[in-house]
Amino acid sequence: MQPNTLNTQQKKSLRGIAHHLDPVVAVSERGLSEGIVEETERALRDHELIKIKVFGIDRAARDEITTTLAAQAQAVVLQKIGKVAVLYRSNPQANPKLSNVARYLENPNF
Repeated sequence: MQPNTLNTQQKKSLRGIAHHLDPVVAVSERGLSEGIVEETERALRDHELIKIKVFGIDRAARDEITTTLAAQAQAVVLQKIGKVAVLYRSNPQANPKLSNVARYLENPNF
């Protein structure tokens, strides 16, 4: 599944898989840094589907940081609730033991 070709049902399914995940990347109030972008890249490469937490008071600033980070990582934002966002980027060579999507498809009771 490529991010730009996801239909509504696929997005809904991925959001359901992400429901039980914990954020793996945290963005401080200082905003994005090269390290955060690199960690997001690594997390998406390994897990395909991740949650990030963006700290900050202003909602518009959090939304902008989430959108910018997703664009830099070539991922799609599936959901934003409060300070937490769900990002997805397909990796055809993902390790099935690390990929949240592959693990769920292997064991739907995840």
